[in-house]
Amino acid sequence: MNATILVAVTDIFFYTKVRDALRPQGYTLERIRSQDEVPGKIVSGSPAAMILNMNDLAIDAFKALETIQADPALRSFPILAFANHEETDTWRRAKELGATKVVSRNEFSARIKDLVDELIHPQPAAQA
Repeated sequence: MNATILVAVTDIFFYTKVRDALRPQGYTLERIRSQDEVPGKIVSGSPAAMILNMNDLAIDAFKALETIQADPALRSFPILAFANHEETDTWRRAKELGATKVVSRNEFSARIKDLVDELIHPQPAAQA
């Protein structure tokens, strides 16, 4: 596969879970430790997608999304965001700011590989 995924998750245990789910599938991970790293790593590394923890205390996820949306060349960049399931305002705002897909932390944990695959290789909508 050889696709690079930016991972904006500073919790080392959660990052390890992401790494363990994606590396065996051939993904390369590039860790982001602050929102200031986001645009540069998107442009310089040509990653396939980004995983963004909306609840990360070290990364201002909303600011990161705003920075991406401010650059027309980055607006279509695929972003998988996750947040606590009860935070409906966070979910709504993440979608408004351009997150491609927003899921609960539990769904993310259970389906990391599948969610990333869906983000990178979207299936056409079924014809009715």
